[in-house]
Amino acid sequence: MSRIEADYEIRKYSPSVVAEVNSEFKDGGFTVLANYIGALGNPRNSKTEKIAMTAPVITKGETMQFILPEKYKKAEEAPEPVDERVVVKEFGERKYGVVGFSGVASEAVVKEKVDKLKKDLERDGFKIAGDFVLARYNPPWTLPPFRTNELMIPVNV
Repeated sequence: MSRIEADYEIRKYSPSVVAEVNSEFKDGGFTVLANYIGALGNPRNSKTEKIAMTAPVITKGETMQFILPEKYKKAEEAPEPVDERVVVKEFGERKYGVVGFSGVASEAVVKEKVDKLKKDLERDGFKIAGDFVLARYNPPWTLPPFRTNELMIPVNV
């Protein structure tokens, strides 16, 4: 379910399971997560099970997340990571104020989008319920004008 506002929309997300890693790495942890699901060769998980890559890739502070396919309803249903840096966890239903944009998600662009979205949400009476999340939908080699990104701020509706 989503509700479109003037410059953003409010979206409700169903519960999901994610694989995440702290982004202490040059690539933000992408390679570690890609190895877990088998996107770069043999899967590095307890079942050596290839897991479909889904979009978007989520960045939240120092953490990068891959949303696992819907067939994994609980964290324990997903194959255990072989790499101890990968953590599989569940998220319950949640609501976000969302704004999309194209191009490179530089620190300056993200800050500008966060500031504006926060102002718009507060103006419209939404209570911000946490830090922003950056969702990226394209591989890094996609030309900047063709990249799709979304900035998401959790809200209580």
